[in-house]
Amino acid sequence: MPIPHLDRRSTTLLTITGCLLLFSAIFIGAWLYGEQGELTHLMLRKLPPSFDHPFGTDWLGRDMLARTLKGLRISLFVGLSAAGCSSIIALLLGLAAATMGKTVDTVVTWLVDVTIATPHLVLLILISFALGGGIKGVIIAVAVSHWPALTRIIRAEVMQLQTAEYVQLSQQLGKGTLFIARHHMLPHVIPQFTVGLLLLFPHAILHAAALTFLGFGMSPHTPAVGVLLAESMRSLSMGLWWLAVAPGIALVITVKAFDILGMNVRTILDPRTCRE
Repeated sequence: MPIPHLDRRSTTLLTITGCLLLFSAIFIGAWLYGEQGELTHLMLRKLPPSFDHPFGTDWLGRDMLARTLKGLRISLFVGLSAAGCSSIIALLLGLAAATMGKTVDTVVTWLVDVTIATPHLVLLILISFALGGGIKGVIIAVAVSHWPALTRIIRAEVMQLQTAEYVQLSQQLGKGTLFIARHHMLPHVIPQFTVGLLLLFPHAILHAAALTFLGFGMSPHTPAVGVLLAESMRSLSMGLWWLAVAPGIALVITVKAFDILGMNVRTILDPRTCRE
């Protein structure tokens, strides 16, 4: 019996479903393990990956699978919060730049250029250090540094809409700037906002992990992926390779899954490809 051919839309929907199942598995797995990743078992120290401990154990006998799942859950929370805040900043500034006159547009464009010109990692470290680190400091640092690219996209889309007939008609009928932005501009840029949010997600996760790895992010007592990778550096010379490889691969797979999810959602929302 021949296998039925799937069109591009069906393949895209299956890919999106697979990514969502992966993220659900991370949260469910972290919930099922509970606090097991924090419990020490000195008799089980430095065990390599096995059936009982798929990711091995660390120098205190803590199960690395439980710690990795909890770290990924923390990374997903930080990434979602940071990407959401950054996308909202981009949406507001993009709408303001395109609808509130030349002065506002000049100020927003200058802010975008300054933020992009500043070395990314340096800006992240400075903001996180100034806020004292922690989850809040990481979220704010990532959110404040990731909005410029999406702001440019939204600004360009809204400025293109300014020439649309229904927008010009609304202006001739005496509708204000806020009314036009809310009822005409905002619904049109929601797809770009959604895709931008999903594509910001992997960047937010990676940069949050990088900040924590360098010691400017979350507390060493928090089992975040960046903390696990930083701790593993002291053990690589002792042959405990699984302490770095397992969390590292899990982080790469999660980030790549979000990248694939964002690209496929863009395919669904793009009028040129949604009917294929």
